[in-house]
Amino acid sequence: MSTTEKKMNVESFNLDHTKVKAPFVRLAGVKEGINGDVIRKYDIRFCQPNREHLEMPAIHSLEHMMAEFSRNHSDRIVDISPMGCQTGYYMALINHDDYDDVLDILEKTLNDVLTADEVPACNEVQCGWAASHSLEGAKEAAKKMLEKRAEWTTVF
Repeated sequence: MSTTEKKMNVESFNLDHTKVKAPFVRLAGVKEGINGDVIRKYDIRFCQPNREHLEMPAIHSLEHMMAEFSRNHSDRIVDISPMGCQTGYYMALINHDDYDDVLDILEKTLNDVLTADEVPACNEVQCGWAASHSLEGAKEAAKKMLEKRAEWTTVF
């Protein structure tokens, strides 16, 4: 059995990255806690896997900005974290199952990025690598993603 045929523990490792068409936003996982809380994890793919990627300073700044700004639009955000492959982010929400609202939250958040004058917490006290940021790179990534807003629901 080849690696691509073996069922993996990590959901995204079971996704055929050669068949997806970025940008997209897809539900990548659902976990229910012992008290009934439900966490939904979304794959927010900015770049076509294995064809393009975001540069680290832009990823870092966009992470700070989305983490901060998204919480202005929803109190259900658990986390927004970059993918190691540099093609997108995961966003986790608690007790929120409205996909269209998730898209609206993301759209509002990315529009906030476009109007930002600075990267939040971009200093040595609040960030572990404050020298590695790009406000312009984050804005460019947000702009490109927003230009394809109509395509976010189509994964393949």
